[in-house]
Amino acid sequence: MTSLILENLRRTYGATVAVDRVNLEVAQGELVALLGPSGCGKTTTLRMVAGFVLPTDGRVLIGGADVTRAPPYGRDTGMVFQGYALFPHMTVADNVGFGLEMRRVPRAERERKVAEALRLVQLDGLAERRPMQLSGGQQQRVALARALVVNPTVFLLDEPLSNLDARLRAEVRVEIRALQQRLGLTTLFVTHDQEEALTMADRLVVMDRGRVRQTGTPEELYERPADLFVAGFLGRCSILRGAVETPGVFRAGGLALPCAGGTPGEHSALVVRPERVGIAANGGTPPDGAIPGRVAMVTYLGGLTDWHVQTDAGEILVTRPTPDGDDPLRRLAPGDAVTLDWNASAGRLLPDE
Repeated sequence: MTSLILENLRRTYGATVAVDRVNLEVAQGELVALLGPSGCGKTTTLRMVAGFVLPTDGRVLIGGADVTRAPPYGRDTGMVFQGYALFPHMTVADNVGFGLEMRRVPRAERERKVAEALRLVQLDGLAERRPMQLSGGQQQRVALARALVVNPTVFLLDEPLSNLDARLRAEVRVEIRALQQRLGLTTLFVTHDQEEALTMADRLVVMDRGRVRQTGTPEELYERPADLFVAGFLGRCSILRGAVETPGVFRAGGLALPCAGGTPGEHSALVVRPERVGIAANGGTPPDGAIPGRVAMVTYLGGLTDWHVQTDAGEILVTRPTPDGDDPLRRLAPGDAVTLDWNASAGRLLPDE
């Protein structure tokens, strides 16, 4: 069952096109993330679903009903804003119950629903506090409870974790995902954080300049990006430009690089994810098929280490588990010679832009 449908959704501001013909269907209980750089149109799309922005063209359907021109309070949605938008003069309970009060829900029923929502987000002992007496994570949970208490058909999240520190952000995103799955909430989630999108969403919608570039599962978009924009935006990669010499061989900067298939003579770009690249300290003659290079920079990331390697084809990023103290890779420094390798299936050919 489809809970949310966007049909040719478009929004312009004068000559500026903010959202350009977006089509999307979100199934019951699915979490879909709108992902893209600032100004790509993801928040405008979310606000059109919520009713805060009216489309220039197209339709929004929620639960099968056309709500394109309905006001926000006339739509069956609950929204968590980036800044939480809590009323500082109200208690936690009053903040959570505000939407119910606007819907003229009787007091006794309102109090019962508020208590249930606060239990759901583990804030049942803080009902009488005010927002300024809460931590950032607790304020975020109040915003969640306020959106959930109205039992929405569609749950909307506008970068709800951006105000939290890194450790708390990781904890809360797990809590939101678990809550969404437990309640079976149909959710549209806006973020610019790739890790949030990859770990939380059932499907991703990558947007750029108001348009949808690609839609699919996190694995589909990461493993099989449709173009260089998606490949470069979602995760890290090395983009090497050249041409297919023979099927399975990509020629770039005089180097023969392994790739999957390809049409000979076709000019394109080879995309390689850094965790798919092998690296070895060069202690002599490189083995057949190895790609020679020199370390440009080493970045220690705790459990992982990045090596930026300069080759004749361009710079190639390598990410591997941090080696033990006696491993030769541990001692690599800028300027050291190394060899790289990867399986042909690890390199994806895409049209050069």
